[in-house]
Amino acid sequence: MKIVAVDVFNYEVGYAHGTYIMSGDRTASTEDGTVVRVRTDEGIDGWGEITTLGKVYLPVFPEGIRTALKDLGEALIGVDPTNILKVNRVMNATLMGQEFAKSAIDIACWDILGKSLNKPISALLGGVINERFPIYEAVPLGTPESMAEFIKERRASGINRFQLKVGNNPFEDVARTRASVEAGDDQTVIVADSNGGWSLASAKLAIQGMAGLPVYVEQPCRSTIDCILAARGSSLPLVLDESITSHDEVYRAKYEANAVSVNIKFGKLGGLTNLVRARDLLQDLNMAVSVEDMWGGDIITAATSHVAATTRPESLLMTPFFNDWTDGHLANYQPRSQAGFGSAPTGPGLGIEVDTQKLGGPLFSIK
Repeated sequence: MKIVAVDVFNYEVGYAHGTYIMSGDRTASTEDGTVVRVRTDEGIDGWGEITTLGKVYLPVFPEGIRTALKDLGEALIGVDPTNILKVNRVMNATLMGQEFAKSAIDIACWDILGKSLNKPISALLGGVINERFPIYEAVPLGTPESMAEFIKERRASGINRFQLKVGNNPFEDVARTRASVEAGDDQTVIVADSNGGWSLASAKLAIQGMAGLPVYVEQPCRSTIDCILAARGSSLPLVLDESITSHDEVYRAKYEANAVSVNIKFGKLGGLTNLVRARDLLQDLNMAVSVEDMWGGDIITAATSHVAATTRPESLLMTPFFNDWTDGHLANYQPRSQAGFGSAPTGPGLGIEVDTQKLGGPLFSIK
């Protein structure tokens, strides 16, 4: 089998709850999503997605991704997409870094591999061991009352894991976190996520103020070293995310930061191939893992579901179904969560059917 074309599309991905608010006044109501279709000489197409969360969340933006995809697509014409290792070697020999662009292609090639073998990606990863896994939702930064109300509403629909957006005034963030805890029960999982928004001093104050609350603290500062210093002396479990961009840094997260979990993202690591390697490393290190990406709809949700379904239940801390958060329903809102739980599709590849009518024509095609 050979790759004969790579098509690159864009689509608008809106937030289902109005405006998504993070630390530092970073907001999102719609995002500019990038979808990749890899076409083969045997008529099997594979789909991948990479959707950023604004331009100042991580060092990436849609136009940069699409420029990189032009070079990557040209290099991959004639390559066997089912040879995932070869695909990644070709991409790495073409561009250093640019993991966000590589991610969409890597996912699309896994989709093709599964379709060619008539197996879901979960089967190719070793098989489903997590038939039904709890999903989480992010709670947009707001007043303590609004965040508590959000949690109450979503708990009524079955969600009981939440990632609180904090990272502004530390004293207000403590009040937000306390109100959110009180809106849950003893089974509610709450992660207070600064997205690297606190200064070192603010992080220290916030973490001290949260002492005794049953919460995780995620990425208090931008750099790993500042997260280490901020969490020093605290008994609250630490989760790292944005500053962990390689497998080497997973070891640092455990042995230097004393983190209990790492949030791994497809885009940061270059796709499903490296994401699964990082997931397995975290499990072997007896750490918890959160599996997700920056943003997106049905396509990235399907990819996430296959990794979550093959993750040890006791290791999976958080995973989202982004297509519950957004209106990015390019595959008829599949996979679909049920009462706060998700599962992986059982069809071949990603297990979803992308409706090309909803995408329209590609921005460009490489042949």
